Amino acid sequence: MKHTLAAGLAALALSATLAACGGSTGTAPATTSPAATSPAATAGSPAATATASTAADLKTASSTAGTIVVDAKGMSVYFFTKDSKDSGTSACTDACLAAWPPVTTTSERPSADGVSGTLGTIATPDGKKQVTLEGLPLYYFAKDAKPGDILGQGVNNVWYLASPSGAMIKAGGAAY
Repeated sequence: MKHTLAAGLAALALSATLAACGGSTGTAPATTSPAATSPAATAGSPAATATASTAADLKTASSTAGTIVVDAKGMSVYFFTKDSKDSGTSACTDACLAAWPPVTTTSERPSADGVSGTLGTIATPDGKKQVTLEGLPLYYFAKDAKPGDILGQGVNNVWYLASPSGAMIKAGGAAY
């Protein structure tokens, strides 16, 4: 009974978080356990990767969506369509950041291998440096538990993988 109630509450919390991040939860992956909804719950989760990593060294990797940008540990990175290019701010705030943690770095200009787009940083509300690609902030998806996961692709039709040139990879693996 306790597990059922906890799972139900966790699903409700995730639903509210995803709704705050650009729409309904209709395209979000299904919740399998309460731990899956907590970005810090899994040692290999993007939130753990984001806080454990001191540099946001980026590289490219092959995926079913084509060649994508990943961090040094192979975790996929995403764009949010509600962000404005070169605005210097992120449109993902508060509850949104629980599901979509920012890709952070300690350097002014992150290093990249195979990424041709221009990299930079913007300040996060807590004073960290969020990595940008072609003027748009980059994020992890909390449900991507291991390198190669691309579960955030297309969530709510506002979250898309980053291509090495800095374009958003939308349906069919095409960059737009």
